[in-house]
Amino acid sequence: MEGKEILILAIESSCDETAAAVVKDGRQVLSNVIFSQIDLHTVYGGVVPEIASRKHIEKINQVIEEALLSAGVTLKEIDAVAVTYGPGLVGALLVGVSAAKAISFATGLPLIGVHHIEGHISANFIENKELEPPFVCLVASGGHSHLVIVKDYGEYEIIGRTRDDAAGEAFDKVARAIGLGYPGGPKIDKLSQEGNPDAIHFPRAKVEDNPYDFSFSGLKSAVLNYLNSCEMKGETVNTADVAASFQKAVIDVLVEHSLAAVKEYGYRKFAIAGGVASNSSLRSAFRTECQKRGIAFFHPSPLLCTDNAAMIGSAGYYEYLKGTRHGFDLNAVPNLKLGER
Repeated sequence: MEGKEILILAIESSCDETAAAVVKDGRQVLSNVIFSQIDLHTVYGGVVPEIASRKHIEKINQVIEEALLSAGVTLKEIDAVAVTYGPGLVGALLVGVSAAKAISFATGLPLIGVHHIEGHISANFIENKELEPPFVCLVASGGHSHLVIVKDYGEYEIIGRTRDDAAGEAFDKVARAIGLGYPGGPKIDKLSQEGNPDAIHFPRAKVEDNPYDFSFSGLKSAVLNYLNSCEMKGETVNTADVAASFQKAVIDVLVEHSLAAVKEYGYRKFAIAGGVASNSSLRSAFRTECQKRGIAFFHPSPLLCTDNAAMIGSAGYYEYLKGTRHGFDLNAVPNLKLGER
């Protein structure tokens, strides 16, 4: 296999993005096609699973064809098909898994099921060619807040996770409460730039039995209580201040827990991943704090933070090298844990 380029066709459909990509040797993206359904779901204030699944069915073949065409390759030149099989929305996942199995069956190409969070972590390998394990990675998205030690490619130890709401989920709920709508993360990020992050003190939760675990439901409740209190007193709410103060409370906790872990475990490399990792204030806070401590800081560009197939192609490549292969009994696993196979 030395010297031979490995081309992975990757498919991602775990939530509301239908995506396909062709990735060479785990780090070079030849194509990365994403069809986003955000506009479809905005009117409902969040992702409607049934609508997401139906739209994936409509778009999946078109997106795969476009990824191959854009990369300038045919299926004959592909070495393996990688697909997200969990975690995510079960109906949405099934569309991608079925498409990948069909391609594998028709062509004889190896089939590799990829963990969605492993994909997010691997997004860092695409733009940071020098990044190699081991390092600490914070994965923060709408459904996940994980603090992970990346021991090797495909080998992880979760040292912290959310006990309730994920960071992105809290962003969406607070955005809805202050009238910004869906998706909450980018809207709060933008509005926060006009507000004072120290205007309102919201709580920073600590979980007693694990210093690296997260809890954001109390913070979300504190924001709702503040809004209700203002309404009862007839006070005007400065939504920019609320957004900025809430965002700072989330960022403070994410930064504190992450850098405490980096210090305790003795690593000099730290990375972020997932949708919340595209937040400009979060990136800036980590950049500053890592610089102070002499820690190398890595992050994907915003496009690779949100759901995409290039990250699945990167993770799939390292699984391919390890010999991971799945049969046609591969199924969608909506609650798949990191490290499970």
